[in-house]
Amino acid sequence: MYLAGRVLVFGFFAGALSVAIFHQGSVFLLFHHFGLLTIAPYSLRPLPPFGVPQVISQMFWGGVWGILLAMLLRRLLVPDLLFGLIFGAIACTAAGWYLVPWLKGQPMFSGLWVVDRMWRGLLLNGAWGFGAAFLMRPFSLRR
Repeated sequence: MYLAGRVLVFGFFAGALSVAIFHQGSVFLLFHHFGLLTIAPYSLRPLPPFGVPQVISQMFWGGVWGILLAMLLRRLLVPDLLFGLIFGAIACTAAGWYLVPWLKGQPMFSGLWVVDRMWRGLLLNGAWGFGAAFLMRPFSLRR
């Protein structure tokens, strides 16, 4: 398989698996297990409009973000784990704060400055980014 195809495939699967292992694992260990969060990890709650389970939806979007992360890691000469952590914490969290509400027609700043939501998003998405970069390491996606 040529390199661009590998970046797409391995980036998607690394991102999706990182949701299942690192993101949801962090939800379980750091929040649910210690009582800091009331939601349970690996939620099978159906999401509108198609009724897809929440964790499956999160894994799909984690895979999409994984493709972007893989493409950036392929092009940039940066430490992969640190970049993954920062990319997940900042880019994914910012998209969740600004882009997703805008696409859903909701107010963008509803609850944005609630400190509890802010650090949770940064921590969980940072764990996802670190995990995705870690899972991509064996596939040497760099040029």
